[in-house]
Amino acid sequence: MTDADRALLTRLFDAAVAAADPVQVLPRHLPPKPAGRTVVIGAGKGAAQLAAAFEAAWDGPLEGVVVTRYGYAVPCERIRVMEAAHPVPDAAGLEAAQALFDAVAGLGEDDLVVALVCGGGSALLPAPPEGLTLEDEAALNRALLASGAPISAMNAIRKHLSRIKGGRLAAAAHPARVVSLVVSDVPGDDPAQVASGPTVPDAVTLAGARALVARHRIALPERVAAALEAAEEAPRPDDAVFARNEVKVIASAGLSLRAAADAAEAEGIPAAILSDALEGEAREAGRFHAALARHAAREGAPFAPPVVLLSGGETTVTLTGEPGRGGRNTEFLLAAALDLDGVAGIAALAADSDGIDGSEENAGAFADGGSAARMRAAGIDPAAALARHDAWSAFAAAGDLFSPGPTGTNVNDFRAFLLRPAG
Repeated sequence: MTDADRALLTRLFDAAVAAADPVQVLPRHLPPKPAGRTVVIGAGKGAAQLAAAFEAAWDGPLEGVVVTRYGYAVPCERIRVMEAAHPVPDAAGLEAAQALFDAVAGLGEDDLVVALVCGGGSALLPAPPEGLTLEDEAALNRALLASGAPISAMNAIRKHLSRIKGGRLAAAAHPARVVSLVVSDVPGDDPAQVASGPTVPDAVTLAGARALVARHRIALPERVAAALEAAEEAPRPDDAVFARNEVKVIASAGLSLRAAADAAEAEGIPAAILSDALEGEAREAGRFHAALARHAAREGAPFAPPVVLLSGGETTVTLTGEPGRGGRNTEFLLAAALDLDGVAGIAALAADSDGIDGSEENAGAFADGGSAARMRAAGIDPAAALARHDAWSAFAAAGDLFSPGPTGTNVNDFRAFLLRPAG
């Protein structure tokens, strides 16, 4: 891959992330000041940045607490910032969940709760119901992550096995008014799905959650399965406790992809957004993108080079055997790289907009028609690496990992395929 193509793809990623920068988007959505107290609560990988942006924009009295992933904290003066584990919850997450409950306890009708919600909050707010432990919740998360089920199904199940998700935190804040400012990282931008909706009720019933377990053949641990059978319904959207509440999606994958498209076009390269809500198995999605790019490069249709093809959403990885290292974006791109092996004129970047792909420290990777050859030259069989879910090792060996560091926001996956004219 040329340095120029790598730099261009990086600029498009940066444009997408900037469009979801809390400092830029949050001030436009501030609620009116209340007669009583203003309490900020929040959870997610970008929660600390959201809290800092809210502090900077809010000139009235303010207090509260948010939780973010380890290493993602930023200084705040009036809002406490806690850190916990992601993607598998830990004891610090339990403490954070209780701190959020404590922050909204005893509020009155004149008080305002501002909930800053973004991706990653599901794991950062473990609050297992009576009879389950933190390890049970961690085991649930592992089972969900290994299942290949879409994020909407995972979150629907989580909500019925939690004391805080599925609108329960907002219910605990009643009778205070709750305004949720949501940075969406889910396909379709349903705020009830972001962070499993701690302040937003969901229409999925308990029976529906059980059906999702069966449909996706999710192997729940025995204690967790028993708890789901004995669980109570989550609060319904028409419950009176939510009557005064408001929900605003302030940033999303669609807006970020549009910003990336604008950035490409400003450099004289047309752009096409394929989808902002792509789901499905990561490797299959990667193969589809590669096939579309190859066809367009060869036939000049349905997109004629030069062009950038963009997509967002959230793919999944169904783990098998003894998996290696990597997340959904590197798996997506390794499958694409195999299909692009030896093809000239196509360069790609796939990355998580929060800066972290899965449990690794990279956001994703770059690939082109020479990626597979570089992997083989480094002693890595790319097809075997894909089979054992070890995409990180393959891209590391090729020198193609993309590691921008934490971005402070999260609007899901970012994918860009740059097609140059032949010759």
